[in-house]
Amino acid sequence: MAKKDVAAIVKIQIPAGKATPAPPVGTALGPHGIQIMDFVKQYNAATEAQVGTIIPVDITIYEDRTFTFVLKTPPTPVLLRQKAGLDKAAKNPGKEVCGSVTEKDIEEVAKIKMPDLNANDMEAAKMQVRGTARSMGLSVVG
Repeated sequence: MAKKDVAAIVKIQIPAGKATPAPPVGTALGPHGIQIMDFVKQYNAATEAQVGTIIPVDITIYEDRTFTFVLKTPPTPVLLRQKAGLDKAAKNPGKEVCGSVTEKDIEEVAKIKMPDLNANDMEAAKMQVRGTARSMGLSVVG
C-alpha cells in the first residue's frame, strides 16, 4: 500500500460524545473538504465513555480527503477543575485562591496526563501538574 500524502493536521478540543457539524468542528474541517459527518460519528463513538469531558483530537487529513484522528488526554486545567469541584479558575491567580486540590488529586491527574506530558518520571509529571494548579489559583494541600 502506497503512503498517502498529508494535506493538513488539524487540532481541536471537543466535548466527548457531543461533536456536531456546527463550529468548531465544521469550521475547522470544512475548508479541507472531508466528510464532516463521518468524523463526527467516529469521534462520538470513540469518546462515548467520557461524555462531557473536553477531549483534544489531532486530525490528519490526507490529499485524497480521507482522515485519521488521534485522541489525546483531557487538558490538565479541566481535570484539576473537576478534582476541585470548580466551574472556573481564579480571575487573578497568584493573588487569589479559588480552591484546593490534594497531593492525591495531583498524582491522579499526573497519571492520566503522563502519555501527553514531556516528563521522564512521575515526579516530574506531578511538578508540571502542580504548576498548572498554581497558575489556576488552586492551592495544593497535604
